[in-house]
Amino acid sequence: MADLATSALEFEQEIVGVYLAQFLKAAQQLGGDIAEHANLVEQAFSAQKTFLQFATKYSQPGDDILQRLLKNTANAISEIQSYREKRRSSPFFNHLSAVSESIPALAWVTVTPTPGPHIKEMNDAGQFYTNRVLKDFKDKQGHAEWVKFWVTTLTELQAYVKKNHTTGLVWGKETFTGGAFCARGSGPPIPPPPPAFQLGDIENLNVSDERSALFASLNKGEDITSGLKPVTAAMQTHKNPSLRGGSTVAEKQGSTPVASKQTTTVTGTKPAKCQLEGKKWVVENQIGQKSLTIDKVEMNQVIYMFGCKDSVLTVKGKLNSIVIDSCVKTAVVFDSLVASVEFVNTRDCQMQVLGKVPTITIDKVDGLQIFLSKDSLEVEIISSKSSALNVMVPKGESGEFSEWPIPEQFKTLVGTKGLVTTPTETVGV
Repeated sequence: MADLATSALEFEQEIVGVYLAQFLKAAQQLGGDIAEHANLVEQAFSAQKTFLQFATKYSQPGDDILQRLLKNTANAISEIQSYREKRRSSPFFNHLSAVSESIPALAWVTVTPTPGPHIKEMNDAGQFYTNRVLKDFKDKQGHAEWVKFWVTTLTELQAYVKKNHTTGLVWGKETFTGGAFCARGSGPPIPPPPPAFQLGDIENLNVSDERSALFASLNKGEDITSGLKPVTAAMQTHKNPSLRGGSTVAEKQGSTPVASKQTTTVTGTKPAKCQLEGKKWVVENQIGQKSLTIDKVEMNQVIYMFGCKDSVLTVKGKLNSIVIDSCVKTAVVFDSLVASVEFVNTRDCQMQVLGKVPTITIDKVDGLQIFLSKDSLEVEIISSKSSALNVMVPKGESGEFSEWPIPEQFKTLVGTKGLVTTPTETVGV
């Protein structure tokens, strides 16, 4: 294990000064959303640099000081992910997603006893999106380099952690007695502790799957449940029907479709929505709506369905693509798509295509039934990190379907020309 002061300098000079600098340069050359997003990434690494300069000098402080030290990193990660969420219509959304999914790698400072594998896990989490960048921008200069430098940055970060902090963050020996700490090149010093620290600053990070628990683990203590408020029957939608609501999009005279009404119903603290914004139909936070309908779509329009539960969306006409994100027990029925339908972070959902769909993309899905039409038998289904996926294939003109599971388990052998991977027989294929 390297000297602690040297390890902090190595992070600054190698990880930030070389590998991250290459990524930032590639991002600036691409410009636009990619460049702005990269500026936020630079801030996150700068916050971690400051934290490591403190950690390698002083012994581990109490939780209140530790949380203040991590707050800048947590806020930076939150800003990176918020930037992505606000730009879902961006042509570089996959770039933004690749970084947003993997930036929680900086939470390695909270992981024991093996923080290195955590970084690899985050790097792998972004691979779904970096692969899409490589596919969609294969003929455009600069994008492959952008992917290469970002993946390399995280790979080298993992190597740095394995070398210097193998079993967890190694703290220094000096005792921090309070007051201000000003790290080298970090700007203003860390101020004295405030009267109270808000735990939500770290807990509210929009980190996929269970990764937010890595930051939330910092907040454990005897009083962690003292601020919780009881949920009364009036706050529960299943006991208070007045909290529920939805909308239906109906056809209107003329060529431009509009929503039949502007939904203002609130599900928890988020309003339900079903309306056209530019060329994107936004369907959000619909609960228990079984007859949502969008009529007369156009081929250059897309549908983004987010945070819906126990709802059914019917789409009439041919459009570009549909994305179903973070929905539970939700179904979508559509005629035809130009590009693809995508399921991300969903559970127990269904889809049915009545016409033709070229591609179905599935990522981090638990339970999905896919009903194909006779015109969609040449569809390409791409799945990753998912389970309980079943494809229903029509049997002639009888209206009956044959059910086929998508493999979840695989067997890999070493062949003469590399690895040979086949589905295992236990999945029934």
